Amino acid sequence: MSNMATQPVAVTDQRASQLLRIEWADGVVSELPHSLLRTHCKCAECVAAQRAGKPVVQGSAITGIEMVGEHALNFKFADGHERGIFPWAYLRELGVE
Repeated sequence: MSNMATQPVAVTDQRASQLLRIEWADGVVSELPHSLLRTHCKCAECVAAQRAGKPVVQGSAITGIEMVGEHALNFKFADGHERGIFPWAYLRELGVE
């Protein structure tokens, strides 16, 4: 996948439907459910919990979004979790799955 493909041109958080909509530079549109983003967090805390066999939090809505430089987003979730950084390339992968 080219670097251009992983560059967003628009990001819209549709809170009512709990979808994050990303329009990519190559014309592809990803619609990512908030719950998918929460269960696919790769922060150290979430990865350690998964390795320990602890259940992954399900169904937590996004309550805030912050840019991390120009390469990623950080989400704040309704369950209080706010440490996961999601690079554009990872968000694109999640949209393809």
